[in-house]
Amino acid sequence: MRVLFIGDIVGRPGRTAVRRILPELRERFHPDVVVANAENAAGGFGLTRKIADELAGLGVHVLTTGNHVWDKRDALNLMDEPFVLRPANYAPGVPGKGICRFRLRDGRPLWVINLQGKILMPPVDCPFRAADHLLDEIPEEERCVLVDMHAEATSEKRAMGHYLDGRVSVVVGTHTHVPTADDEILPQGTAYLTDAGMTGPYDSVIGMVVEDSLERMLTGMPRILNVAKRGVALGGCHADVDDATGRCTAFERFLLKAGDEVVSDNEGDP
Repeated sequence: MRVLFIGDIVGRPGRTAVRRILPELRERFHPDVVVANAENAAGGFGLTRKIADELAGLGVHVLTTGNHVWDKRDALNLMDEPFVLRPANYAPGVPGKGICRFRLRDGRPLWVINLQGKILMPPVDCPFRAADHLLDEIPEEERCVLVDMHAEATSEKRAMGHYLDGRVSVVVGTHTHVPTADDEILPQGTAYLTDAGMTGPYDSVIGMVVEDSLERMLTGMPRILNVAKRGVALGGCHADVDDATGRCTAFERFLLKAGDEVVSDNEGDP
């Protein structure tokens, strides 16, 4: 099984990058399934049904999220969709789910788990214990599992990678919007990457207009952050997974430029 993962999609520039580059990635890697983190896909903050449908139409099969999942009220209407996830370690009773079973065209299943870290993040339940409980629900013979670990601290992400080594196929980090260079296959066969980076404008402060971010940081005053529009690129990774064992046999990260300037979200529809 070949799995393609797309890092945090930021606003319209990120969605444009998916539209421009995903066909090339399909031609290059021939993925069986495409998973993307979409918590910033609507105006840089949150997700809406319209945008979830747009990404599905572009060929994304499963959407993961993170701490910004509720930033658009419309997200509540998405939680019944089978392939839209929110972090599994939210408190009991929170709408939505943090795990799904995606069946490929040939019938093979891929399980996708969405977790959120605790360090320097909004309060959530323990992601390690949540992972244990979720893995107990997966049939033993269905070994292909991808985990999106949405977290701030690199230490927490690496700890999760080692904690799940040999128990899942891929652990890929999201949230920081900065790609890391530590793609590897851990000793027990789990592919690991601390952060896939963002899919959006890199001529920015993690996707936002530089001047907006600097004003907020220099003055401490509230400031609306607008999505930037230059240096757009798609960050992600792809993994080959042995169906019988769930172990990763090949793993590679990528960061591909999307071309010319892309209109930002503050200029028209998000």
